[in-house]
Amino acid sequence: MRLVIAALALVSVQALAYQPRTGDIVFHTSTSAQSAAIQAATHSVYSHVGVVVHEKGHPMVLEAVEPVKLTPLQKWLDRGQGGRYVIKRMKQGLAAATLARMEQDARRFLGKPYDLTFEWSDDRIYCSELVWKLFKASAGVELAPLTTLRTFDLTVPVVKAKLKERYANNIPLDEPVVPPSALFDSDLLETVAQR
Repeated sequence: MRLVIAALALVSVQALAYQPRTGDIVFHTSTSAQSAAIQAATHSVYSHVGVVVHEKGHPMVLEAVEPVKLTPLQKWLDRGQGGRYVIKRMKQGLAAATLARMEQDARRFLGKPYDLTFEWSDDRIYCSELVWKLFKASAGVELAPLTTLRTFDLTVPVVKAKLKERYANNIPLDEPVVPPSALFDSDLLETVAQR
């Protein structure tokens, strides 16, 4: 019991010590209707991702929901299932000019509709696509290789049901995609806070 209390205290201290920076990538398990399908298809606990930017000095999360918007960081962290989250950051860091460009580039995504069919276009956008494209545009960094829907586990009933709902019988198996799990597993990132 004493060990559990000590571990919980350590987690709280780590969370309090975290200083949000533009470009920090935040992960949690969404409570949305599609979260279970994303988790099953990608074999990942995390189903939603966003990126920290600052608005008038306050840390916000740029996230692709309906529509793309800025959410206060603490509200975003608290919204994850069980209040759990992981925050990652580029190991190499980002130059001040890159961070300023990222703050500016983030604005061009605001208001875009959420992409329910995970297409690789800029007309609509989903969460991990938003983060990947922001880093590519602002820093010239590809956080993870693109993959295709074909590479996911499409055999799980919850995944099959979501695919049927979204695509009927025309599943675009070769559409380029980047799931939250690919960003989470990126060798370019390191964990700076978690709960």
